[in-house]
Amino acid sequence: MAVTLSEPAAKHVANFIAKRGKGVGIRLGVKTSGCSGMAYKLEFADASEPEDLVFESHGVKVLVDPKSLPYLDGTELDYTREGLNEGFKFNNPNVKDACGCGESFNT
Repeated sequence: MAVTLSEPAAKHVANFIAKRGKGVGIRLGVKTSGCSGMAYKLEFADASEPEDLVFESHGVKVLVDPKSLPYLDGTELDYTREGLNEGFKFNNPNVKDACGCGESFNT
C-alpha cells in the first residue's frame, strides 16, 4: 500500500514548505462530501500524528490517516500546469465515478 507524489508535485510541496519556514510534509485524506460521496483533503502538515501512515516520495513525506488509506491506496498526486491553470491532480486508481464538477468521487 502506498501513496506517492510525482516529481513536479514533490518539488512544489518542498518549495512551499521552504517558503513557509516550517512543515514536515503534506497531509492527504478523504472526507464525505460532494455529489459523488467523497472529496479529497489536502493540507500542509506541521507535525505527524501517532496514527499517521507516512510515505516518502522524492524526499517529501506524505501523511495519510488509516481511515483514508483504503480510498487512496495507489494514488499518485501530481502537480500540473495547463495553460493559465495549475494545481494538484489526483491519479487515483480506486475512483469508479466522479462528479461533473470534479470536486468529488466514489469508489
